[in-house]
Amino acid sequence: MRPFELPDFYVPHPARINPHLEGARTHTKAWARDMGMLDPGLGVWDERLLDAMDYGLMCAYTHPDATAPELDLITDWYVWVFFFDDHFLEIFKRSRDMAGAKEYLGRLPSFMPVRDDGTAVPPEPANPVERGLADLWARTVPGMSADWRVRFAESTANLLNESLWELANIDAGRVANPMEYIEMRRRVGGAPWSANLVEHAVGAEVPARVAGARPLLVLRDAFSDAVHLRNDLFSYQREVEEEGELSNGVLVLERFLGLPTQEAADAVNDLLTSRLHQFENTVVTELPPLFEEHGLDPGERLAVLAYVKGLQDWQSGGHEWHMRSSRYMNDSAEAGSGWVLGGPTGLGTSSAQVRLAAGLLGPGGVRSFTHVPYEPVEPLPHPRIFPSEMRLSPHLDRARRESLEWAELMGFYDPVPQVPGPGLWTADKNAGFDFALCSAAIDPEVSAVELTLSAQWLTWGTYGDDYFPAVFGPVGGRPGDLAGARVCHERLGAFMPLEPGTEAPPDPVNPVERALGDLWARTAPTMPIDDRRSFRAAVESMTESWLWELANHMQNRIPDPVDYMEMRRRTFGSDLTRALTRLSHGLRLPEEVYRSRTFLGLENAAADVAFLVNDIVSYQKEIQFEGELHNCVLVVRSFFDCDVHRAAEIVVDLMESRLRQFEHLAAVELPVLFDDHDLGRADREALEGYVTGMRTWMAAVHLWHDRTRRYDESELTYPPGSGWTLGGLGGPGLPGGSWGRAHPVHSIAGAMRRAVV
Repeated sequence: MRPFELPDFYVPHPARINPHLEGARTHTKAWARDMGMLDPGLGVWDERLLDAMDYGLMCAYTHPDATAPELDLITDWYVWVFFFDDHFLEIFKRSRDMAGAKEYLGRLPSFMPVRDDGTAVPPEPANPVERGLADLWARTVPGMSADWRVRFAESTANLLNESLWELANIDAGRVANPMEYIEMRRRVGGAPWSANLVEHAVGAEVPARVAGARPLLVLRDAFSDAVHLRNDLFSYQREVEEEGELSNGVLVLERFLGLPTQEAADAVNDLLTSRLHQFENTVVTELPPLFEEHGLDPGERLAVLAYVKGLQDWQSGGHEWHMRSSRYMNDSAEAGSGWVLGGPTGLGTSSAQVRLAAGLLGPGGVRSFTHVPYEPVEPLPHPRIFPSEMRLSPHLDRARRESLEWAELMGFYDPVPQVPGPGLWTADKNAGFDFALCSAAIDPEVSAVELTLSAQWLTWGTYGDDYFPAVFGPVGGRPGDLAGARVCHERLGAFMPLEPGTEAPPDPVNPVERALGDLWARTAPTMPIDDRRSFRAAVESMTESWLWELANHMQNRIPDPVDYMEMRRRTFGSDLTRALTRLSHGLRLPEEVYRSRTFLGLENAAADVAFLVNDIVSYQKEIQFEGELHNCVLVVRSFFDCDVHRAAEIVVDLMESRLRQFEHLAAVELPVLFDDHDLGRADREALEGYVTGMRTWMAAVHLWHDRTRRYDESELTYPPGSGWTLGGLGGPGLPGGSWGRAHPVHSIAGAMRRAVV
């Protein structure tokens, strides 16, 4: 019996099939036999099973324009990766052999030497997985750049090593929360690895200087999430019901939202649809500015566009294959209930019948652009997840006084030429914000000078977060000025010289520049150069994220939920917090520790808990008084098309589940990280202190939101130039009674965004 009916999928591009299919089928069967994958003694595959799964068909769909030799190579790669998955299941997942799995996985990177100077000699392969990887690596990397080899080796290692995460969850009977699942599925699911292979298949590498830019990372991640979520729908019956697998998106939403299986499957399909829209929006709105910003030449631009087309082909072809492979639940898969645009029929054409209604009317489609700003809403109850009392610094009163004096000196209360009326802030409002309180709770042990500096960093970050939308945002009927905002963002780097004293910063032209220059001069000189570089990158990550918010406001677009969560960490100042907190705890760990699943999981979970507290407390301020789009309660409302109370419940549940994940990582996985990287006592103590600091930071954020006046309704006013007045029974009204005349203005919520320890 089927656990649910497959939903009506959104497939925006038709699938095509490679004419070299039969050759790939013949070649890859012979290759699998030569590698030992069909050895009956292994009990994994036989020839009949390999034929039924038909990876040649999959690759012919996902790489329709590849040459015959290239299609053979790509097909061999997918046979290898699927064999690895099934082999790992039989040998290690079923037996729960964690020690054997670690030893098995530990050998595999030696078969992927990044350098081609002949110094790295792989060991003798001991099984079909090692034999296949050694053969494929030698056939794949010649002709590819060192940058691509590093990226491909890393994505391959992630795909292999994170099988341990799945195994650990099965052993503990633990189902991940939604954000943890999305992040980990990218590592273990293989689609980022597939994206690297797309570059090889289309013969066009992404230029190294933009490979790490937000648009390319979002394209890779949106592609990956859509591939994985689609696979979860088709593989639920085999993975969950037959194999006891816990890493499946349908199961994750079943458990997290308490939904019946069919509703959970529909929700997964909605998220898949939203991620496809995120991909399309990024191509249209973010790639052209990227090309100009980095000065890509015509060949480089064509290479990026060939890569994009390759990802689109993979997405549509992967859907077609899932509907045909014996590996998945797919009978009657084409019998959807949504409206279908008529088109060709027959082998290789079902994805040409594009499901328009399901996609265009679903999450990420038209409704994401139709939000009416400044709607009257009620404040939401404050979440209660931390103690209401904390130890505070004895220097709190001094930090309050000195940070307020500093803000006036920097010009935070002066009129802003682009904004009607008085300055963005007043001294009274800033006193009510009370950033020094948050600093005093974060680290009560610091000196008076350090505490004041911390409060001033908080003050600067929040003022800058207010300044960008007020000056550059689409407020009061004026068009937004994204180009001007980008210039402002780029100028800020000049006020953070890596070698203080060697190059004088320009004269500041606004309070944001003036204050940053002052803070940098008092913060950076004592830092080692590497720390200074990391700190500046963290500041720039935050200010650049404000451009993303402005771009969404100019489109009047409620962001995709996954993109929102990941970017909110940056708009919240988590990168800056992370850099400063690492320095304060003396962290000097190997880079692979910082990149590890456990370390990133701790940092991301803590950041999510903090900004979700803010989103709940600031909901009325942002939605009613600021016309904000970047609030998780609103994002959830839009995605699930539900009322505010249900959306708030989901956000609180997510916040609490991220906190539980943080504690699970700290208690269970951090000791394993110590052992895996052979960390000494000093490093272990420093890392434990850092985790304690993150825990204190989350609690301080909670305390500050309870006590600040920043979100009190009595303190709130509509932003200058929004076109709103207070009238009637105290609710908002537009001149002439016309909804939607005023454009949204960016949020000024999130005062505790740049915690400095």
